[in-house]
Amino acid sequence: MPTLATTNFNIVVATLGGFVTLFGLVSYLLKEHYYLSEPCKLPTICHVPRHFSSLTASVISLFGGIIFSPHAINWIRPLDYARGSEQDLESITLTFSRLVLDVQLVIAGIQLPSKYLRHQWKSLAILLGPGMVAMWVSSSLLVWAMVPHLSFLHALAVGACVTPTDPVLSNSILKGKFADKNIPKGLQNIIIAESGTNDGLGYPFLFFALYLIKYVTFGGAGQPGGARKAMGYWFGETWGYTILLGALYGVVVGWIAKELLHWAEEKKYVDRESFLVHAITLALFICGTCGMIGSDDVLASFIAGNVFNWDDWFRTESQDDSLQPTIDMLLNLSIFMWYGAVAPWASFGHSDIIPVYRLIFLGVLILLLRRVPFVYSVRSQLSQIEDSRQALTAGFFGPIGVSAIFYLYICVEFCNEVTVDGVVREDAARLADTTRVVVWFLCICSIIVHGLSVPFGKLGYHLPRTLSGKTISRESDPEEPEPPHPVRNYNRVVRAGRRLFRRERPSNDYVPQDNIPAPSFPLRGSVIPSDPTQSAAMPASTSDNVPPTMSQISPNTHNPDIPSSKYVHDEGDESWPASEATAVNNGSKL
Repeated sequence: MPTLATTNFNIVVATLGGFVTLFGLVSYLLKEHYYLSEPCKLPTICHVPRHFSSLTASVISLFGGIIFSPHAINWIRPLDYARGSEQDLESITLTFSRLVLDVQLVIAGIQLPSKYLRHQWKSLAILLGPGMVAMWVSSSLLVWAMVPHLSFLHALAVGACVTPTDPVLSNSILKGKFADKNIPKGLQNIIIAESGTNDGLGYPFLFFALYLIKYVTFGGAGQPGGARKAMGYWFGETWGYTILLGALYGVVVGWIAKELLHWAEEKKYVDRESFLVHAITLALFICGTCGMIGSDDVLASFIAGNVFNWDDWFRTESQDDSLQPTIDMLLNLSIFMWYGAVAPWASFGHSDIIPVYRLIFLGVLILLLRRVPFVYSVRSQLSQIEDSRQALTAGFFGPIGVSAIFYLYICVEFCNEVTVDGVVREDAARLADTTRVVVWFLCICSIIVHGLSVPFGKLGYHLPRTLSGKTISRESDPEEPEPPHPVRNYNRVVRAGRRLFRRERPSNDYVPQDNIPAPSFPLRGSVIPSDPTQSAAMPASTSDNVPPTMSQISPNTHNPDIPSSKYVHDEGDESWPASEATAVNNGSKL
């Protein structure tokens, strides 16, 4: 007899599939066109302007994860999937975050123009050198000031987790009509390149503090060696084996993959589907192989993606395809749903680490002071930033997201290995608990604030106009030009056509104004020969005093040797208004 098999696998697959399906049905509406086309029948304040909401998939997925988690309807039970082990659950979250980062970073590297890292190395050097140091120090100082009884060395470890800017949220923010209209392409590219590169460069900042905590604090209990051993590991293992080897591995793998794909395409060995999925398989390969050797797969993925597209060939060949954006969307929806389900929500309000009011204040300070002051101060040295508004935009859009969770669990994993007689050392356990609460809260703050910044920014622009009574029933984007009025445009075309006809006739052949018919211009413009001698090519009229109709001088009968883009217009004739000349040349769109 059939029974209801409510296994974890069936529930997770059904929930994820249903959520993605329902989200897909209204995805464009939510992200680009969430508006009410007409004002409410109540007061004018109820009107919601067009293009009001650009809710990113990350925010929607995060709240979806909360709803389906054990905190609400309990359809997704992450702890059950880890067999009740908190450590296994953290390992699953770390691995999932790694996978998403690697795929996203390969795609981000491919999206950049050809040889971008070489051409823009000066701007990247400023953002990755002094910029990351400034973000690390400012974040650490704020954490140190707001978290009670926390040593500065522990604050450096927590601050290192939120130093890198997240490529997943950056890509979400830098997509859509708002970004295309308000953020120049050069500024978009430098934000993507910075977020892709500094993700892999977070290791030195984190392990500088972790090695000192392990070998210096608590007298180095259980871990002899002192500061000398700590710095030896930091230079040798972190910089040499993790960073340099990861970067070199990314260059080699990206170049080999590019050459092999070129060769296969020239020989006609690769089909279209395999060609398009090549970037995704490259990310999976780097994730697995770098994971096995213990190097920096995050940095290797971004560099491999950029080298893979060094000649801009793959990007131009695949830019019209939707495979990569589709996989990108599925990963984004999945990871943020998972975050919504596994986040330690109860720890935010009931924790002996930090009071909730301090946690909220810390989140506000981090978003305002972590990155904005530095970017604004060096705006004149970054060629992609043209004015102060763009500097504030670049400083604000440095979100905290998947990369922060990745480094959070790298830190927790390291702390669990700092033991004395088989037990995790007290200061290491305290650091792990502090990092969980603070980094998770900052990550959620950034997802919500950066995800909702665009729609709230649009609301802030439109709301004063609405309250002042300047809102019209058909609200349009202020940056879009108002479409031409059809009646006024047609009248201008009629007047311009009459002037044009009078100019083309001989001076001794007078035609009364009433006998000049109104021209019937085609919708996409009329063709009028620019050379008066070409009038002989037109069909003769039936009467000397009756002008030829516009059908007789239509594009179907004019001399084919005359380009259709040439029109009669004497620049020195003030009787011909520029607006009417434009109307004739462009045609009337009724």
